[in-house]
Amino acid sequence: MILHRFNHVLWNAGLKWLARWFSHFSRWLTGIEIHPGATIGRRFFIDHGMGVVIGETAEIGDDCTLYHGVTLGGTSWNAGKRHPTLKNNVVVGAGAKVLGPITLAEGVRIGSNAVVTKDVEQDSTVVGVPGRVIHHQDDAQKKRDEIAQKLGFDAYGATRDAPDPVATAINKMLDHIHAMDEKMETMCGALKQFGAEIDVSNLPDLGSCSISSTAQDEGEEPEKIESN
Repeated sequence: MILHRFNHVLWNAGLKWLARWFSHFSRWLTGIEIHPGATIGRRFFIDHGMGVVIGETAEIGDDCTLYHGVTLGGTSWNAGKRHPTLKNNVVVGAGAKVLGPITLAEGVRIGSNAVVTKDVEQDSTVVGVPGRVIHHQDDAQKKRDEIAQKLGFDAYGATRDAPDPVATAINKMLDHIHAMDEKMETMCGALKQFGAEIDVSNLPDLGSCSISSTAQDEGEEPEKIESN
């Protein structure tokens, strides 16, 4: 990204030949091809960037993530805006192709290997070829996201419309935890009306956990797998 920002300054200063030369060097060095004319916001992250291509008139907002093999490409040779615009907090999965002067609104998620050629509304998830919207942010999903954030779990991709039994199971668990939270709040409120004092300020931290496997032989220390 440092190389691209340097190339972008050269491009805007009119030193286009020099900017292109440095961008080719950057592509050889990293495997990521970013045209010097592309505009990229803050905290942009490319995970395993080999094969990523970002076109000249592409615009990327803050806190966006691209995975390997992503193309932000054009569909014509005409001058002017030819490449996509990604608003803030957009995630594009591995191998996805986002083509043309379209806009992905804030919070959009693009599934792996999807081909997107139309605008996508805010907080939508898109999968398939051609890309189709399988999820809009609704009240139920917002509740899931709140519970997931409390548990320290990123529920990206865990939509009930996705044909994935694991995602469906996770969604049901999040719904169940939310229902339990609501019932516990109701019970605490009822007990307080009878004068009971309930302290819920010292709940256990859910930010990390450890899993211990069963020891193979007696006296052998169990192996611990820690996650944060």
